[in-house]
Amino acid sequence: MIGKKNVVFGFLYLVLTASLGPYMVVKLLPAVDKAEAIKQQDVGRLQQLRTNNFEEELEPLSAKQIAKANTSGILALNRLVNAEQPVDSVKGGPHAHGNLEALLNVAAGLALCFIGVATWFKQLISWLFIAGALLHSGMLYLLQLGQGWAATPLMLGPWLVLASFLLIGIAAAIGFRGELVRDK
Repeated sequence: MIGKKNVVFGFLYLVLTASLGPYMVVKLLPAVDKAEAIKQQDVGRLQQLRTNNFEEELEPLSAKQIAKANTSGILALNRLVNAEQPVDSVKGGPHAHGNLEALLNVAAGLALCFIGVATWFKQLISWLFIAGALLHSGMLYLLQLGQGWAATPLMLGPWLVLASFLLIGIAAAIGFRGELVRDK
């Protein structure tokens, strides 16, 4: 059964992508926690100043002092947003796409078991699904891990996934049997 490798790959890739995503996010959380603490300090000071009619130790603050406090608060908020961006990037990029492409391989592998077309055509579809996953979400993970070279093959991955969908659609239109097909 030609689709078997996609089912096996899909489940193993799902384990990898489902566990690697949270691992990478946990690695990034200390920077977020640090930025959150700084933000809380600076914005908390602004909140306290506002509550006290912009007085500190019973002395009114000058416009310059208020502007400096406000600037510190804004920069602290910006620091937090910048620290959260890599976390969001991992969750929305390689983690989500990896899980999806793993499950797509399982579905494609199962579908190939019910399609009766030429063996070479089924093999092409099968390998394109695997290559598409590795060259898309696999390269996204490598980019997150600091491997800049992964940006080059990354552009090929989504096109391979789309080509796989097109070809499996054509194969299903031609040879879907509704029962298991023995490949020669």
